[in-house]
Amino acid sequence: MVENLFGQLEKESAQFQKASGLGCVSGCGKCCNYPHIEASPLEFLPWAFHLFLSGEAETTLDMLNGNPNPNCFLFNSLSVTGQGHCGSYAYRGLICRLFGFGATRDKYGSLRLATCKIIREGQAEQYKTVSEAITKGLYVPVFTEYYMQLNQIDYQLGTKMVPVNKALKMALEEVLQYYTYRPIPDVGKWCG
Repeated sequence: MVENLFGQLEKESAQFQKASGLGCVSGCGKCCNYPHIEASPLEFLPWAFHLFLSGEAETTLDMLNGNPNPNCFLFNSLSVTGQGHCGSYAYRGLICRLFGFGATRDKYGSLRLATCKIIREGQAEQYKTVSEAITKGLYVPVFTEYYMQLNQIDYQLGTKMVPVNKALKMALEEVLQYYTYRPIPDVGKWCG
C-alpha cells in the first residue's frame, strides 16, 4: 500500500515538475545533508523489506546502530561540499519524494511550495511564476494530504515522526520482527 501511494505521488510529481519547469540541481544533495530531517518508519518500510529480501537487513541495521552521523544514512556524499545522491533512490521516503515538489499550507490555508533556497534563488523567476500559478489552481502535491494517506495505511507507524536514521532503524526492526516467526516470502514474487 505504501508503494502504491508512492507510485501515485511519482505520477503527480512528474506532472507538476513538467508543468512548473522547476528542477533540482544535479548532484546537489544539500537537503539530504540537513541533520534534522524527520520521517515516519512507515515511509521506509518498502526500503526495509527490499533489504530483507536481499539478505542485507541485519547488516544494514548494525551499520545504522553504529552510525553517529545525524544526516540521512542513505545519502552517498561525493564531495566535502555536500554534493551527492541518494543511495536508495527507488526506496526513498515520503519526505524525500515531496520536498521540492510539494506544498504546505500557511496559517491562512494558502498553498506554499516547500522547496530549498537553491531552487528559490537559482530559479527565482520560474519559482515566482510557479508560486503564482499555484495560487490560481496549478495542481501541486500537498504534504498533509499525502501524510494523511500514509497514516491511513498504518496509524501507529505513519504518525510517529522521528529523526530520519531512527525511522530507517525502526522500519528495519519492524520487518525483521515481523518475519521472526513467519515464513519468509518468495523472493521471486517480489523481485521477478
